[in-house]
Amino acid sequence: MPNLTDVSVIKDLCDRYGFSLSKGFGQNFIVNPGICPKIVQAAGIDENYAALEVGPGIGVLTKELAKQASKVVSVEIDTRLPELLQETLAEFSNIEIVQGDVLKTDLRRLIEEKFQGLKVAVCANLPYYITSPILMKLLEEHLPIEHITVMVQKEAAERITALPGTRAAGAISYAVHYYAKPQLLFSVQPGSFYPPPKVTSAVIQLVLRKAPPVQVDDEQAFFKLIRAAFSQRRKTAANSIASGLGIAKSEVTEALQQAGLSPMVRPEQLTLEDFAKLQKFIKK
Repeated sequence: MPNLTDVSVIKDLCDRYGFSLSKGFGQNFIVNPGICPKIVQAAGIDENYAALEVGPGIGVLTKELAKQASKVVSVEIDTRLPELLQETLAEFSNIEIVQGDVLKTDLRRLIEEKFQGLKVAVCANLPYYITSPILMKLLEEHLPIEHITVMVQKEAAERITALPGTRAAGAISYAVHYYAKPQLLFSVQPGSFYPPPKVTSAVIQLVLRKAPPVQVDDEQAFFKLIRAAFSQRRKTAANSIASGLGIAKSEVTEALQQAGLSPMVRPEQLTLEDFAKLQKFIKK
C-alpha cells in the first residue's frame, strides 16, 4: 500500500503515469498524514453512510473515506487520473471512480443509482477556483444529502460560514444559511499540501436543513435579489438592488420602507428575514 502523503511516492506515481499537476484543475495533493483522517472523523462518516467525493486527486482522502463508509463514489474531471487511481486504491472494493465534470453530472440520478438505502454525505478537498459553483449545485438541487464536509480556501470558508447580517457576509453566506447550517471546523496550513498553495485552507461543514429558515415563493428570484444587493456592496442596498435588477431606485426605496427597513441600509446589514420581506414588496 503506497504512502500517498509521501512526496517521493507522489513524484514516482506522477513519473510512471506521465502525470503533471494541473493548475487549471487546482490540483494540490494533501501530504500531511493527519489531515484526511481528521476530515473524515469530523464528517462523522461510518458504515451507515455512502460518501460522495469531488476530485479524488491521487486518492489520499478517498482511502480514508473507504475505511469508514460503506461505499465511496468519487467524481473526477481529469481524464489522466483514473488509471493512476486503479493502482493507489487497488486494496479497496468499495470505491468507484466516475469520470466527469461534477457541475455537469446528474447528481440526483448518481445518488439514486449508487447509494440505495444509505445516508449520503459529501466529503472533498475542493478546487479553490470552483468552490462556490460546486457548493451551490449541491445545495440548490435539493439532493438527499445529510451534510457536506469540504476543504476550501480559508478566506472562502470565512465568507461561506459568515452569519447573514454581519460585515463578513456576502451573497453566498445568505444562500448557504438558507439551505444549511454551516460551521468552520479547522484551518490547514499551506505546508500540508504538495505543491503548497499560497493561501491557508480550512475545513467547513454544512448540515442540510429539513426546511429553510424563511419561506419564499420563488427561490430563484429571492437569490437574484440578494446577488443584486451584493453586486455593489459599497453602495446602499437601494442603489445596488436598483442597478442589479434594472428597476427604479424609488421602487426599491418604497419596498424597503414597506418592509420596515431604512432606505439607507447597506446589504450586509440585512438578514435572510429582511430579504424575504423585501422580495414580497418588490414583487408587488
